[in-house]
Amino acid sequence: MSQAPFDPLTDRRNSRMEFGQVYFWTDTIHEWKHLLKPDKYKAIIIGCWQRLVERKQIAVYAFVIMPNHLHVIWEMLEPNGKEMPHASFNKFTSHEFKADLQANYPAVLPYFKVDDGERAYRFWQRDPLAILMDNSPKVEQKITYIHNNPLQEHWNLATRPEEYNWSSARFYETGEDPFDFLTHYRERFG
Repeated sequence: MSQAPFDPLTDRRNSRMEFGQVYFWTDTIHEWKHLLKPDKYKAIIIGCWQRLVERKQIAVYAFVIMPNHLHVIWEMLEPNGKEMPHASFNKFTSHEFKADLQANYPAVLPYFKVDDGERAYRFWQRDPLAILMDNSPKVEQKITYIHNNPLQEHWNLATRPEEYNWSSARFYETGEDPFDFLTHYRERFG
């Protein structure tokens, strides 16, 4: 019996994630600014994921980092102190982005200034999208979407998914994990 195709309108979505569940998660830079265009900001994201995986707080099954957003299929495994790992991810990367902008691009920092009562600067938009991935067809559909994201005409960042350095496409194509933190989705979904 075949599964119904993935329907983003009817599948469970929210910004909260539960431990032990796999989610397709989209996090977007505030006001869709292209903050992630420089590779050093992508490397901050990769480094954070590496540390969270090493500490067994998350599992990462697939990802892509685009100039103004990212998609990741991941699972929250253990809290990071008192907070969810995805909150730690946003907090750590925001701190690193701010520190680098202050030191190297102070004229850019005001573009992220906010007056929302929570913080002085906002690098990630509020309420990232989280969609529960509860079966292989959903995961496979999202992995295809993730890996093809850089090929979209308006991005044109690569001609083949595995050519784009900031995604898990090469891992799924060759089995090589240059990031040293990926888990094949079949280890979770069989």
